[in-house]
Amino acid sequence: MAVDKVILAYSGGLDTSCILKWLLKQKYEVICVLADVGQHENFEAARQKALKIGAKEVIVADVKQRFVEHYIWPAIQMGLIYEERYLLGTSLARPCISVALIEAARQHGAKYLAHGATGKGNDQVRFELSAYALQPDLKIIAPWRDVEFCRRFQGRQDLIAYAQANGIEVTAKPATPWSTDANMLHISYESGVLEDPSIVAPSSLYELTLDPLTQAPQASKRVCVYFEHGLPTAVEDLASSRVYSTPLEMLRFLNDLGGTYGIGRIDIVENRYVGLKSRGVYETPGGTILYAAHQDLEVFSLDREVLRTKQMLRDRMSDYVYNGFWFSPEALYVRRCIELAEHQVSGQVTIELSPGYCRAIARKAGDKAGSLYNKQLVSMDEHGGYVPQDAGGFIAINAVRIREHVRAFGPYKTEDQQLQK
Repeated sequence: MAVDKVILAYSGGLDTSCILKWLLKQKYEVICVLADVGQHENFEAARQKALKIGAKEVIVADVKQRFVEHYIWPAIQMGLIYEERYLLGTSLARPCISVALIEAARQHGAKYLAHGATGKGNDQVRFELSAYALQPDLKIIAPWRDVEFCRRFQGRQDLIAYAQANGIEVTAKPATPWSTDANMLHISYESGVLEDPSIVAPSSLYELTLDPLTQAPQASKRVCVYFEHGLPTAVEDLASSRVYSTPLEMLRFLNDLGGTYGIGRIDIVENRYVGLKSRGVYETPGGTILYAAHQDLEVFSLDREVLRTKQMLRDRMSDYVYNGFWFSPEALYVRRCIELAEHQVSGQVTIELSPGYCRAIARKAGDKAGSLYNKQLVSMDEHGGYVPQDAGGFIAINAVRIREHVRAFGPYKTEDQQLQK
């Protein structure tokens, strides 16, 4: 009798190791996929651990370059940011990992995909929507939504007991008071002591960045970021004149440099797609620098009304990505619209890094790009073709509705008049 094959999104941690054993006891043949998206992991140790538990095969998929070039870079181009603060590090990694999972499923003829995402979180939605978009007939096994699994395993202590009973090595420290997810773009921290939003996150939590108040260099540093059609093409360290020209090199350099200045730390409460509010702490040093540079060049380059429209589309796309709809007709449509606007966004931006923040201090259009910035026209030292008298008519036309409002409803009251009432 043929045994059903399952592709398991495996991390080597406690949850997915126990899920691997649980699936084997359900008589599945399990192929584990570890996706390398830039996290610091001992992949060989995790591979050996899965094989020892009983996995038929373990695939370590190196998708770092794909992740940066096909997910992070488009996100920078689109200026994606969720609820004005979160640069979507985990959200962007999930569709990238899903592609690796589907590739493994097709290679091995597997009908099932299993993951260890919690039933309360966003990742279950992201993995499964991506899977259904890429292979609609795939079946999902989500243990943390399985009634029997949830009855048996209430939490971490039950998993540890199960691991010990089944000879599974428990390398995680039970005392670690939060969970961590890392990739090339960021590290995120949640749960445990962070679930109380009134408690300040401990300083020992941060792994990518130094404390900007006590450990960061006091002398500022400058870099120049180059863009073509909204995509980063090079980063220059202005102190050494060294240029980084591949996406992986650029992001690694900016992560290291931004991390030394404590750039990219945020501590937020966000709205999960499943309807819950959750607290997350994030470190995104390189992404924060690239976002700031791109935003500055975008405002410099785009027509005002195009920029306003693009910002609305950016917010929609940020929601799509956060909610798990990277592979969807609406996301494809919005991305194409934004890419059209980004054809005008080419040039360079000088960024100054200081403890805890970065800012644009100079910008220039690309040599082959046009520029809406007209120094002669905007100068206060010459008229430059601008007719000041025309402003009077412009103001008069805009004042028509203001005057009509006063005629119909009476004059606006100042603060003093309101207090006198």
